[in-house]
Amino acid sequence: MAVSSADDFQSTVQKSYDRMSELKAFDDTKAGVKGLVDAGINNVPQIFILPPKNRTESSDNCGTQFIFPVIDLEGIDKDPIKHKEIVDKVRDASETWGFFQVVNHGIPTSVLEEMLQAIRQFFEQDVEVKKQYYTRDGTKKVIHTSNFDLYSPTVPAANWRDTLYCLMAPDPPSPEELPTACG
Repeated sequence: MAVSSADDFQSTVQKSYDRMSELKAFDDTKAGVKGLVDAGINNVPQIFILPPKNRTESSDNCGTQFIFPVIDLEGIDKDPIKHKEIVDKVRDASETWGFFQVVNHGIPTSVLEEMLQAIRQFFEQDVEVKKQYYTRDGTKKVIHTSNFDLYSPTVPAANWRDTLYCLMAPDPPSPEELPTACG
C-alpha cells in the first residue's frame, strides 16, 4: 500500500491498532500513569496520543495563556444578592468552562498544603499499596483510578493523569477506609 501523507500513514497504523486491548492492558495493571513512569517507559503509549484530526493547528501552544473564571466567595453568607450573584457565576462557569478557581473560601492554607502533601505521599507509595484502592466502582468512597472516562468511545485519547477521590459528603468514609498517607 502506498502512503502519500503523514495522515494516511497514521490512518493505516490506527487500522491495525487495537485501542481497546491496550486500554484494558493499561487498566489491568492498576498502576496508572505513575506506574508507567516508575517502570521507566521511553515512549508515550498510543492510547495517550491524540489523533491528528483532534489536534489544534496553533504553532504556539506552549505560549498560550488561558484566562478562566475565578469566583470570589467573599460575602456569600452575608448578603442574599451577593449569594445569588455568586451562584450565577458558578452556574455560568460550570456550563461554559466545566471548571473554575475559587478564592476567599475560608480554608486555611495550612490545610490545603497538608492535603497536597498527603496526595503526594499516596502516589509515591509502592504500587501494591495503591492497588487496593484502584477501582472503577463509582459507589466506593475512596477511589484511585486513572482516567474515569478511559473506556468512553467519545474520548479520542486517554488523559495523562491519575486520580484519588475521597467522597466526603453526605456520608464520609471512616478513618479506616482512607489510605494511610491520607489519614
